[in-house]
Amino acid sequence: MRIIRDYQFVEAQDRGASAAIGNFDGVHIGHQSVIKLARQAAPDAPLGIITFEPHPREYFAPDSPPFRLMRRGARGHRLEKLGVDKLYELNFNAALAGLTPEEFARTVLAEGLGVAHVVVGADFCFGKGRAGNADDLVRFGRDMGFGVTIAPLLEQSEHTVSSTAIRTALSEGRPRDAAAMLGHWHRIEGAVIGGEQRGRDLGFPTANMSIEGLHPPAFGVYAVLVDVLDGPHKGSYRGAASLGVRPMFGGEVPNIETYLFDFSGDLYGATLSVGLVEYLRPEMKFESLDALIAQMDGDCARARDILGAL
Repeated sequence: MRIIRDYQFVEAQDRGASAAIGNFDGVHIGHQSVIKLARQAAPDAPLGIITFEPHPREYFAPDSPPFRLMRRGARGHRLEKLGVDKLYELNFNAALAGLTPEEFARTVLAEGLGVAHVVVGADFCFGKGRAGNADDLVRFGRDMGFGVTIAPLLEQSEHTVSSTAIRTALSEGRPRDAAAMLGHWHRIEGAVIGGEQRGRDLGFPTANMSIEGLHPPAFGVYAVLVDVLDGPHKGSYRGAASLGVRPMFGGEVPNIETYLFDFSGDLYGATLSVGLVEYLRPEMKFESLDALIAQMDGDCARARDILGAL
């Protein structure tokens, strides 16, 4: 998959794609249906995604609480798995934000990227002040030489599948409901960072990762599936993870600490993808370290049973 970040400098080989447009946060089943339509609309064209970095919501409200389900790298990995050929990850800045809907269609889609076809959701808005809608894009495409398909909103159990609904499920400790909408386990991806090694002292060495910039799922302990994406221990594992601020030790900055079952090795600097399977319990403060260790033993036993039944 090729990543293109500037619509003003696009090589000939990266033009002519059939592309889905959106933020694709989470790459949920609604997003996947839009991508499928882009493939079907022009099967001989490269399959593309047009998205924006930073997320427009981050650009316009930089001090708002973290809301993203995945970072750009994790999104790219997921899109590549879906067979995307061209990821147009456009720099969202004042110039792009200031384009009128017609200017966006002409200078970005038609002249810049040279798209053959685009697919958008029925609720798609674009251009300065979100003034343009999907019907406007159809009209522009007709005039400017690219096709447009409007994808219907996907519903599940009478509720529209959306990144917002997935965030709600995660906040309420319902990772399986989130997974049903995502079409995959919700994953937190990032590099393993140094910790205080308390887990090792307790007999449960953990791989620590930051969740900075991401929507925080319910704090607590989870049964997890773990992919080590690089390094000498690359592979898939099962485990239990604690997500939160570690109240037993007076923590303040939330992170995720993952214990891999039946694993021995150094993961510092490796990139992990931790999939949340089931919420086991909330964060707790224990009367003693022995009580904490006993609880962790129980958590791991329960996680092994849950993951073994998948």
